Amino acid sequence: MNISFKNDYTLLYWRDRIWKIGSDGKLIPKKDNNGQIILNPISGQPEYETIEDGTRVAAKRLNHMDEGIFMAHEFIVDLSSLVRRLQVQMELDGRVPGNSGTFADTLDGNTNKIILDTTLTDIIQPVAAGTTVIPVANVTGFTAFTQVTIYDDVSSEDVFITAISTDTITVQALVNGYKKGAKVARSNVAIDTVNAEMGVGNWQTYNVELVEVV
Repeated sequence: MNISFKNDYTLLYWRDRIWKIGSDGKLIPKKDNNGQIILNPISGQPEYETIEDGTRVAAKRLNHMDEGIFMAHEFIVDLSSLVRRLQVQMELDGRVPGNSGTFADTLDGNTNKIILDTTLTDIIQPVAAGTTVIPVANVTGFTAFTQVTIYDDVSSEDVFITAISTDTITVQALVNGYKKGAKVARSNVAIDTVNAEMGVGNWQTYNVELVEVV
């Protein structure tokens, strides 16, 4: 977002008109070389001597001021939008760590649609509490400095990813231990597409029956 002035504003430095005052306390009329009082060609009134002539009001100067006010107005509007956007981001970071502005209104006319991050993988061997490097089936879709949920049928916790390798995810030290097959997910939400509802996903186990074919 560009919040700089389009052009630099030049100060006009207006000056006062200061009249010469005679010993009698009256203004001193201007006179020509013949000693005749000079009259204003428009008003017909005498022109008077000045110590400083002052800055005359003219359309050029008034338009210059008007442009400066408009530039300041644009700057304030852009700055206000930026401040609101920063406030939204700070609020989001406080409420939803690592969400990266997913739920933010960018306040600049652009849309930021909410898309459920369904990135998910399995832990391929048991891990104990205190573990920081987790072996996983794949790391596709995971990025460092985002939050993930680790869960099985016993425990669950949210941790930040600090690094990604080809087959491991490094996180903050785990509070709990987890079984082989536990999930590492950006979201453990289950979507009911029929009723268009969100529900809490569950870690599952399966019974497999082997039948010998003779």
